Amino acid sequence: MTERYKNFLFYWFPIIIFCLIIFIQSSYPSPETAPDLPYFDKLLHFFAYAVLGALFLRAFKTTQFKNNINIVIILSILASSFYGISDELHQYFVPCRDADIMDALADILGSICGVYLFGILSKARVQ
Repeated sequence: MTERYKNFLFYWFPIIIFCLIIFIQSSYPSPETAPDLPYFDKLLHFFAYAVLGALFLRAFKTTQFKNNINIVIILSILASSFYGISDELHQYFVPCRDADIMDALADILGSICGVYLFGILSKARVQ
């Protein structure tokens, strides 16, 4: 197995799977029964995109930009945030779903927090 193939399987394939799970989940109508907690759906968006942001950071650290952490951070936040925005646009076309600007905001904030938190944790692990 080549190094490139291993790199793809270990770093990029999890992103594809996670994005596919998000896409499939948002292709169905909203669940009729959800916990009666205020802003629970925003927390779900926040945490899902925090994970996606961390996955992107982890993957972008294996690219040609790996020596420029600022570019890696920006690319990770942009990639996960744009996916969140595109998923909200996708939901606009799904029956019984809505595109919600507050969900997109939760996606973006989750992406930012996930990237920074994973970056801090991985930096602490190295030292």
